[in-house]
Amino acid sequence: MTDVLTELKWRGLVAHSTDEAALAEHLAAAPVTFYVGFDPTAPSLHMGNLVQLMVARALQRAGHNPLLLVGGSTGLIGDPKETSERILNSKETVAAWVENIRRQVEKFLDFSGANPARVVNNLDWTGPMPVLDFLRDIGKHFPVNRMLARDVVRQRLEEGISYTEFSYVLLQSLDYLELHRAYECTLQFGGSDQWGNITAGVELIRRADGARVHAMATPLLTKADGTKFGKTETGTIWLDPTMSSPYAFHQYFVNTEDEKVIEYLKVFSERSQDEIEALAVQTREQPQLRAAQRALADDVTSLVHSPAERDSAVAAAAALFGGSDLAALPESVLASVVAELDAPELTLDTELPGILEVLERSGVVPSKGAARRAIVEGGAYLNNVRVTDPDRRLEEADLLHGRYLITRRGKRTVGAARVSRPSTDHE
Repeated sequence: MTDVLTELKWRGLVAHSTDEAALAEHLAAAPVTFYVGFDPTAPSLHMGNLVQLMVARALQRAGHNPLLLVGGSTGLIGDPKETSERILNSKETVAAWVENIRRQVEKFLDFSGANPARVVNNLDWTGPMPVLDFLRDIGKHFPVNRMLARDVVRQRLEEGISYTEFSYVLLQSLDYLELHRAYECTLQFGGSDQWGNITAGVELIRRADGARVHAMATPLLTKADGTKFGKTETGTIWLDPTMSSPYAFHQYFVNTEDEKVIEYLKVFSERSQDEIEALAVQTREQPQLRAAQRALADDVTSLVHSPAERDSAVAAAAALFGGSDLAALPESVLASVVAELDAPELTLDTELPGILEVLERSGVVPSKGAARRAIVEGGAYLNNVRVTDPDRRLEEADLLHGRYLITRRGKRTVGAARVSRPSTDHE
């Protein structure tokens, strides 16, 4: 076994662990079966889930045996939030999300070879369990005073917390016990916000079976301003390409702050320590090149989507800022760029609009007067071609794929518009 714990620590992926020396010895002695869980609280996994998948990939590369748990039962309940009670999703919705997430996690691990991954669903053992058996065999091992001492429970006591959410820790602990018994699983890990649930599972196995098992937690990543990583002004960055386009995904990482880019590279890239340290030096000495940001964006987009989608995202960004031909972009890629730019819809009754209106409506200038000045000063572009006539009207040939327009003011202010015409169909 390679010294995978040392690598995970260097990558900043270990925030907490049970006895670290014992865990290191356990991982070094023989292949270990480990598990990490994903609750279907949305139709897709997000960047926080990807952190756990990177740990799972590292452990599998080191020869250990992965169990990827999709929470068909825990997703019906919901881990308590610090602020308020969760809204329960329907069983049909959760079942559909379970299937989505199962498909997503399967692309990140190897399901063949000497130590193949396995996907499990906790509804398979929780669903058939009689409530009396659950209370006698599981609930008996959970002192209420310890459950009340959990931070999230203490914070919710004043406003109230349902028994449903209060009992979530029992369900997650049961998962560890079940996987320990069925697969000899001896390591669970997850985000540090799950540490209380994870260690409760360790304690349940000790109380119920008299066995010693291990646990580990990753840190919660933040941006330079302390806000949550994986969030933008418009919402969450998802792994599903229909919810966050590969272009938007790539751009999110290209725009990483210098202060954080090496931290994220260690987590989301599988480049060697020497490669990452070289990028760290380049970031300090030549930050304007953004070499580390480009390496990060390329690596994580290739992993989550594909090398082809990475190349499309790179080509789209280059074309957007004048580096290549916008018309050469596939319509699907251009559509994702336009969507990311929050392009307005220009509905035409008859002729195409004038360039001043397009520049204003696409958001690169605040008014038609400002659009005219930008043109006179030589800083206005339509589809990467400098505009020289402020009285020009658009032509059909200006519409990329028959409906898209890309505008730019100067080098960096980019906008877009979508052109549509009313339907001429008659009954």
